[in-house]
Amino acid sequence: MLIAGFPAGAWATNCYLVAPAAGEECVIIDPGHQAAPGVEEAIRKHRLKPVAVVLTHGHLDHVASVVPVCGAHDVPAWIHPEDRFMMSDPEKGLGRSIGLPLLGELTVGEPDDVRELTDGAKLELAGLEFSVAHAPGHTRGSVTFRMPESADVPSVLFSGDLLFAGSVGRTDLPGGSMDDMLESLARVVLPLDDSTVVLPGHNEHTTIGQERATNPYLRQVAAGQGASEAPRRGM
Repeated sequence: MLIAGFPAGAWATNCYLVAPAAGEECVIIDPGHQAAPGVEEAIRKHRLKPVAVVLTHGHLDHVASVVPVCGAHDVPAWIHPEDRFMMSDPEKGLGRSIGLPLLGELTVGEPDDVRELTDGAKLELAGLEFSVAHAPGHTRGSVTFRMPESADVPSVLFSGDLLFAGSVGRTDLPGGSMDDMLESLARVVLPLDDSTVVLPGHNEHTTIGQERATNPYLRQVAAGQGASEAPRRGM
């Protein structure tokens, strides 16, 4: 399996292109701010043919290049219905306190073909299978995408802003909730095998086993403690 990833734009958001192998169809995950050039470079380098864009949530740093990428390759975008509004109204999703000085240079709106993700759905795209889990906390419509173990690779979890190496996504933006974040970690992350690879992670990746041992949020959840005892993440 091929996973080509790169950090894009002012927020260094992780964008991924996933394919069974070079020279085949691929799925693009989270083409955010200024991601389009990196997407096209990866497509040329690995001789890929995009068939879909899938989005872990609707924040600007994850969706800002959806319109040009989908338009260039005539492919649909998949997003949870609770985050769909952010594609057309990113400021509402981020809150006015954040400010959007780059908004004027962005292509805001929806691509021609938008499809809605549901909890428990299985997407079969580019010869790959992605299991969708609704995982609110960072946003109301945050999701993860999990790929099953195959002959040559372990299971992979594309966690969006639910889980990082040693941390989790922020919960102080509109739609954020630490209670929801902890519930999502308990329901979506803790049941996974230790060998499951988590993207994004430190450097290239982390694993569920590493996170169980080092991530204070997962350790709080495993201990059965609630939001009042959870560690606090800064800006």
